[in-house]
Amino acid sequence: MSLNAPAARAGRFLNVSGPPRFQSVALAALPGVRHGFFGRAGGVSEGVYSSLNAGPGSRDAPEAVAENRRRIAAAMGVASERLVSLHQVHSATAVRIDGPWRGARPEADALVTTEKGLALTALAADCAPVLLVDAQAGVIGAAHSGWRGALGGVLEAVVSTMQAAGGEPKRIVAAIGPCIRQPSYEVGPDFEVQFLQVDQGAARFFKPGSKSREKRQFDLPGYVGARLEAAGVGRLETLAIDTYSEDAALFSHRRNTHDGASDYGRNCAAIVLDP
Repeated sequence: MSLNAPAARAGRFLNVSGPPRFQSVALAALPGVRHGFFGRAGGVSEGVYSSLNAGPGSRDAPEAVAENRRRIAAAMGVASERLVSLHQVHSATAVRIDGPWRGARPEADALVTTEKGLALTALAADCAPVLLVDAQAGVIGAAHSGWRGALGGVLEAVVSTMQAAGGEPKRIVAAIGPCIRQPSYEVGPDFEVQFLQVDQGAARFFKPGSKSREKRQFDLPGYVGARLEAAGVGRLETLAIDTYSEDAALFSHRRNTHDGASDYGRNCAAIVLDP
């Protein structure tokens, strides 16, 4: 797929037993793998975290987060301890894993495994969650990609780690889940400069702001998709769902900030190889 080709505007919504979730049509068609992009519905948390907050790094009640994660794990067909998350720090670090953590979660932003029945997650609340599969090699990945991670190379890192585990980039199917989309993502001119210092071609992911031409609107999923394609990913699907505007369905850090809230819940993207 060309770097300039528009991303696929696809996806489906599953309202099944357990928490509802969005799905990638491309990933759902692959054998031996399950996935879901879980939003805010179907959990027990209250207030700004209502209701399926999956973020252990939030200031939500730990027992509520644990129950929400148990529900997500059950929907993915795994025990709660086999739903694994990272201590995400907007890095370009990818980690290969073969079982649940035995200690503290490492600081990284992408996970890769060949282990069946181990659910990898990417937590986000405007950043782009990316799920990846090489079904032939039996390799899956999950990446948390905000603008810092994408610019720093987290997408290339997850593809490279999958390749080291036996995957081939051209066989990888990747899906970019719900994230903040360009009309909702207004930034200052200094933000754009950081991208242009790395790649002048990144200018195509910015357009003038809606209220002021001094502001810019950034296309995060478009940029993430271009980096995945440049890394050699064979097929890419982008779910055209905006976390900022879909307040009933998804958590959004930017929306909560604009509303004056001091914290926010986390959406959970999850993927697992069938046991």
